[in-house]
Amino acid sequence: MNETHFLNCRHNLLQLMEEGVAIITSAPAKIRSNDTEYSYRQNSDFYYLCGFNEDNSILVLIKTHEFTKTILFVEAYNEDHALWNGARLGVEGSRERFSVDEVYASAEYSGMIKELLREHVNLYIDLYCDSPRIVEAKSATQALHSMRGIKRHVRSIRDITYLIRSLRLIKSDEEIATIRQAVAITAEAHHEAMRVCQAHMKEYQLQAAMSYIFLNSGAVSEAYGAIVAGGNNANTLHYVDNRDELHEGDLVLIDAACEWELYASDITRTFPVNGKFSNAQREIYEKVLEVQLRVIDAIKPGIKRDYLQTYSEELLCDALIALGILSGEREALMEAKAHKKYAPHGIGHWMGLDVHDPCPYVDESGESLTFVSGMVMTIEPGLYFRADDESVPERYRGIGIRIEDNILVTQEGHENLSEMIVKTVDDIEAVCRS
Repeated sequence: MNETHFLNCRHNLLQLMEEGVAIITSAPAKIRSNDTEYSYRQNSDFYYLCGFNEDNSILVLIKTHEFTKTILFVEAYNEDHALWNGARLGVEGSRERFSVDEVYASAEYSGMIKELLREHVNLYIDLYCDSPRIVEAKSATQALHSMRGIKRHVRSIRDITYLIRSLRLIKSDEEIATIRQAVAITAEAHHEAMRVCQAHMKEYQLQAAMSYIFLNSGAVSEAYGAIVAGGNNANTLHYVDNRDELHEGDLVLIDAACEWELYASDITRTFPVNGKFSNAQREIYEKVLEVQLRVIDAIKPGIKRDYLQTYSEELLCDALIALGILSGEREALMEAKAHKKYAPHGIGHWMGLDVHDPCPYVDESGESLTFVSGMVMTIEPGLYFRADDESVPERYRGIGIRIEDNILVTQEGHENLSEMIVKTVDDIEAVCRS
């Protein structure tokens, strides 16, 4: 992602802001155990605005009726830190690297924050963040309020995340290209899992085969905790143990994907452990695939996500009736939510810097957002029949199937960014044989 992209993101945010000061903090380093840390992952909102990937950093945006200013606070270069953990960019390096107005050491923030907030009426922060830097900003507003000689005080503290995430909803060409790269690597990994899978392997061995592809391609290993669920494990929606043995005659559901330059992909495929669908598995699989294809085909500008959700539930309910699992009229079954026992989750979610992008789903009036070009969403119908569920025919018990792709809304309609990942029965079986 080039610097122009981040400059545009900041410009767009300043356009949405009223006069005031916005403070966005980096993610803290997180302890894994005792004195060891998790691999660092930047706060997505912070990264979206500046592309800086170090901790203990603060971005300050100032807007008045006369000017705007961008200030970046970064951790100063430290030789001991460079020795043990690697060199930081530091103040001088950041001045050269980033197109911001001013750069200071993070240690200077506490002494400057009161002056930065002086004479401003709006403070924009993440209202749900407990960062010490945000606490300092709130304390500074209180101190300023009691000081004489100040004509204007902060009288409104607003949520900056809603504005940022509204912008994040529409992806730029650079963002879409980055997501494409994540999806391309993930495609290779899913195909590799199909090729190497065989009975008596462990679920974690399939996960390892995919992780090798991710890491060998230069991606972050996983965009989220991988689900590799053989047999009945697929009926636990967030199964992440990945420790069981894969058995002859079972399906394996893999919901796994990588992250490229902090942008996620999110793909699910379900395929037979032995490379050949049984008749019962094929019946259910083709029903789920038909639902997915029809829902994807409905995506275009002007359509609302709520419509897709209702449409997908109608199609899944029809599938359950056709399979003989539900009986009766669709409308009555849906009103009773009978289909939810077997199709419990939503049809999809926004995707971008977070695998579940926290962008709004409704507008200011509470109405479902209408699709516009540049939105990226997953479409992931599924049907799940637990092994101990005697309400379904015995041949279907223990089968759980989900198919998930990443869909870009375009001006003409949509593009399936992950359509290169095989998903018809014949194509899956061909890859498994290879």
